[in-house]
Amino acid sequence: VQLVESGGGLVQPGGSLRLSCAASGFTFSRYAMSWYRQAPGKERELVAAITSADGSTDYADSVKGRFTISRDNAKNTVYLEMSSLKPEDTAVYYCNAVARILLRKYDYWGQGTQVTVSS
Repeated sequence: VQLVESGGGLVQPGGSLRLSCAASGFTFSRYAMSWYRQAPGKERELVAAITSADGSTDYADSVKGRFTISRDNAKNTVYLEMSSLKPEDTAVYYCNAVARILLRKYDYWGQGTQVTVSS
């Protein structure tokens, strides 16, 4: 099982980035996908999530209207489009896959990608 994030980097305030998370080794379409982030000295927080069934989405209040999560089941990839970026968005962003299949919970994490918002 692998989740590989990409697309992070340094961006100026007000700029945009698109993160990608490529999944392999499991049935991607059966998993709810999420993006989390963790800033230095802070706890990891949920940023955005998308369901497996109907693609419903939800966002942290701090990113609503600025971030968009989407998924392409044909490409086994989930995306996070980030716009109007702020310095407080600086963090390591992690991809997460979760599913409950029969009596088991499956929970996978990527290695993270750094996003730095600074002038």
